[in-house]
Amino acid sequence: MEGKKFAKRDHLIAIENKVQEMWDARNLYQVDAKENVIDKKKYFVTFPYPYMNGKLHLGHGYSLSKCEFVARYKRMQGYHVLFPFGFHCTGMPILACADRLKKEFKDFPELAICTSVESRRTMTKEADEKAQYGVGSYQWDIMHKMGIPDEEIINFCDSSHWLQYFPPIAQQDLKRFGVAVDWRRSFITTKINPYYSKFVEWQFKKLKDAGRILFGKRKTVYSIKDGQPCSDHARSTGEGVKPQDYTLIKLRVLPPYNEALAEFEGKFDVFFVAATLRPETMYGQTNCFILPTGIYGAYEMKNKEIFICSRSSARNMAWQDLTKREHELDLLKEIKGDQLMGLPLNAPLSKYDVVYSLPMMTISMEKATGVVTSVPSDAPDDLAALRDLQKKEALREKYGITKEMVDFEPVSIIEVPGWSKMTAVDACEEYKVKSQNDKDKLILAKDKCYNKGFYEGILTVGEFAGKKVQDAKTLVQETMIEQGLAHSYSEPESKVVTRSGDVCVVTFCDQWYLNYGEESWKKTVADHIKSANFTAYNENCQHAIEEGLEWLCEWACCGLYGLGTQLPWDSQYVIESLSDSTSYMAYYTISHLIQ
Repeated sequence: MEGKKFAKRDHLIAIENKVQEMWDARNLYQVDAKENVIDKKKYFVTFPYPYMNGKLHLGHGYSLSKCEFVARYKRMQGYHVLFPFGFHCTGMPILACADRLKKEFKDFPELAICTSVESRRTMTKEADEKAQYGVGSYQWDIMHKMGIPDEEIINFCDSSHWLQYFPPIAQQDLKRFGVAVDWRRSFITTKINPYYSKFVEWQFKKLKDAGRILFGKRKTVYSIKDGQPCSDHARSTGEGVKPQDYTLIKLRVLPPYNEALAEFEGKFDVFFVAATLRPETMYGQTNCFILPTGIYGAYEMKNKEIFICSRSSARNMAWQDLTKREHELDLLKEIKGDQLMGLPLNAPLSKYDVVYSLPMMTISMEKATGVVTSVPSDAPDDLAALRDLQKKEALREKYGITKEMVDFEPVSIIEVPGWSKMTAVDACEEYKVKSQNDKDKLILAKDKCYNKGFYEGILTVGEFAGKKVQDAKTLVQETMIEQGLAHSYSEPESKVVTRSGDVCVVTFCDQWYLNYGEESWKKTVADHIKSANFTAYNENCQHAIEEGLEWLCEWACCGLYGLGTQLPWDSQYVIESLSDSTSYMAYYTISHLIQ
């Protein structure tokens, strides 16, 4: 600020600079392994190397401060402390940003001479409508806001320029921050650093020779746009999200078809398809639910069948060999949910020959298929919605639903010790659920029903009566699929968006993967993290590591797009960003000797 004096601040900064110059002159933090320190206690500090698609920010400084404090604290206690620092460049983000920038310069060549954000936005006002990304989200804007001179931004169309530009800036900022780092050991990843690349190749050859890396088809979260599996580090949204497996139940629409579906009668078999996690409960179906305001598609599948479902689920089906044409959607018609009310349906395994499609206001069109099959005996949400329709004549009239369409009683299908034969009825009474608007109460009731019913329940109807519910689930699913009443279906547990802006699907991919779920390997790690040789320092951290070990099974370790190191025995693939980052701490011990 003009006229404001900063003498005290400037004095402190001068002291800081003088001390840092002294550290550099004395090579104070350059640490080597020497014979005369064998008896001295050693301490090795590492920080997850930051990704170089931009400058470091305050979050890095906050997290880094913990490493910085402990390194200095241990040094003051007499430990021989090594604190190195590297920079990560592997994966999709840098290449995706470079490609995006390249497209912007191609679409808007005037960018090369445009010198301000305001003039550029004026220039591209009409072109914005054609762009695949919104106003303000252009890569050019992002680079400009980083403080990169406008005339230099075009250089970042070359992905290798990012690797030359940002790591030196990050290192200079960290030195200015005052970290106690041995900078001789610093490195960047990808094949631009042949030494680190060879280290990763060596690691993967060892893993393959040990039988830890396998090849085959497996379900994976996949980017259609990028043409490859989408690993965690390649995601802007959805880190840690895995494929969720469902059973796709086919509820046949019975003729005569209503006006919305009349054009398909006699030409196709039409099905409402509902994705369920509980196929063993299909014996208790009394209806299905549709979102009145939802936009559904009539998609042509194989064998002259039409599936009524959401677009997001149809997109997943296209990549799971369910659609008429592989990887393509054949949308015959879009239909609003309120045009699909009151249709007669045949629900497989139900005791009722005919059930009806009814309105439910809480359905998400982004989760599963937008069609919900209803089992009110064991699902509190279904029971509450059905009771609302039974009690509220005005609600039925609004959607053209007759009393006969909702005149169905819940069907007892599961016995749970200490409960009646209908867990949803018991849970709704316990939590005093009055309608489908009691959302918080329904969450409690649903959790209790699911846990009790699935883990303690015994199936009482159908071919597998007498079996535990958790055992019957797979048996019922397999039988329904064999009989053509259902399909296997998967989608991401929640929305996954790549750094290139693509919403991911689940598909089967031929790919190399690390078999982390192999029992002997998993046991070795589990024994170690529970031994005296391992300390997490925090109970929550310990639990998180144990949970991660439990769910981690088959990990896709490479892709076809991105920066990095090529798989040594199959060079069309590039090792992905997390898989090349599991042992880099070991590389620090030799990096200063070989680079």
